[in-house]
Amino acid sequence: HVQLVESGGGSVQVGGSLRLSCKTSGATYMRWCMGWFRQAPGNEREGVAVIGTGSPWYSNSVKGRFTIAHDETKNAVYLQMNNLKVEDSGIYDCAAGTMFCGARTTGAGFGYWGQGTQVTVS
Repeated sequence: HVQLVESGGGSVQVGGSLRLSCKTSGATYMRWCMGWFRQAPGNEREGVAVIGTGSPWYSNSVKGRFTIAHDETKNAVYLQMNNLKVEDSGIYDCAAGTMFCGARTTGAGFGYWGQGTQVTVS
């Protein structure tokens, strides 16, 4: 099993940028597939970005603005968010898959989750 701890959230103006970090620890075999998900008040959880063995996946709403990166040396996953919009606001969670990656659009099937970090764009 693994543990995940997020950081880097906060408040930012429209058009600004934030960099989220997800530090992992424990077993490493479930870190091959990592993702970032978010949930706004009244909305269902949605996938933002997922990185596995192939090219990273991004939701249509964040393509060209967000970038996911996995640093094996530092045991961390990052989400660089640029040109932020009000609709990007929400609680962001990082997740690790099991022997399978999990659903990219909803996060269903991912085995481990962090505690979340708040992002507010106004």
